[in-house]
Amino acid sequence: MNLIRYILFPFVPLYHFITWLRNKLYDLGVKKSSSYPFPVICVGNLSVGGTGKTPMIEYLINLLKKDYKVATLSRGYKRKTEGFQLANKTSNAETIGDEPFQFYSKFKNDILVSVDADRNNGIKTLESIKNPPEVILLDDAFQHRKVKAGINILLSTYSNPYFSDFTLPTGNLREPKSGATRADIIIISKCPHNLSDEKKQAFIKKIHPKKHQQVFFSSIEYSNRVFSETDSKNIKELPKFTLVTGIANALPLVKFLKYKNLDFEHLNFKDHYNFTQNDIDELNNKALIITTEKDFMRLKQYEPLKRKLYFLPIEVSIDKETLFNNKIKNFLQNA
Repeated sequence: MNLIRYILFPFVPLYHFITWLRNKLYDLGVKKSSSYPFPVICVGNLSVGGTGKTPMIEYLINLLKKDYKVATLSRGYKRKTEGFQLANKTSNAETIGDEPFQFYSKFKNDILVSVDADRNNGIKTLESIKNPPEVILLDDAFQHRKVKAGINILLSTYSNPYFSDFTLPTGNLREPKSGATRADIIIISKCPHNLSDEKKQAFIKKIHPKKHQQVFFSSIEYSNRVFSETDSKNIKELPKFTLVTGIANALPLVKFLKYKNLDFEHLNFKDHYNFTQNDIDELNNKALIITTEKDFMRLKQYEPLKRKLYFLPIEVSIDKETLFNNKIKNFLQNA
């Protein structure tokens, strides 16, 4: 925790109270939440960034796309457009945001991808289109309480669980940890592989889940290949490269690449970073660039980088996967 965050600690009770009061007004029905006559699944967190929402959305897409017409609805963080946007062949990271563009690039033939800061307007617009979706996945909408989702999935990282954190500005929580009681499913994400049952039980004890809640643990699985738009390479055969990241927490990726004994330098930018022309000129001097899939969505538009730019895909692995999948499918069947 840096010095500025320590200095701002006196403001924590004020932020805590304001966000607690907002939630209480929703709980009491003073502020209204809208429900919808079709399934809406919310994926979110209590903390700011870096909990693995994007791979979780992709997990759900892969789980549901064969049996349902799926749509994703995101805010479209840092996009240069406003209002509702439905992704199409002219879309890019600037028009819909890097994460929605990642969904569209991977699943454009299977799902609808949309963005709208006003989630209610986004849902109503999706409902009104020809051949509307049968299920909507709300990305990063746990605090967006104007929509009452049918099922709420809350993510919290193993290295920084919400129950050990403070609210902003000293900690990373967007709202008090009591907000976790709204979740139907709590997933402790980015866990070490082969996490023992004893440690899982210790986490569950600290979470103290309510009767309606189930707790799962997930890990990140890295691919053994990196991909460009036209090519792929085995990571074991990579020469020295430059790792470029603009994500909330690049440490797990760096640890994985070091574990593989790869030779690389790391250029680390802030989350959702907008690369400047100077950045692109510097990167153009690199022989080989490896990046995350999200960063690839923003960097691939630059023609000079295309022949040297590759991304490393990731997937989510969930313990008790069958139980988790059945919970989601049972919700949809009974919605």
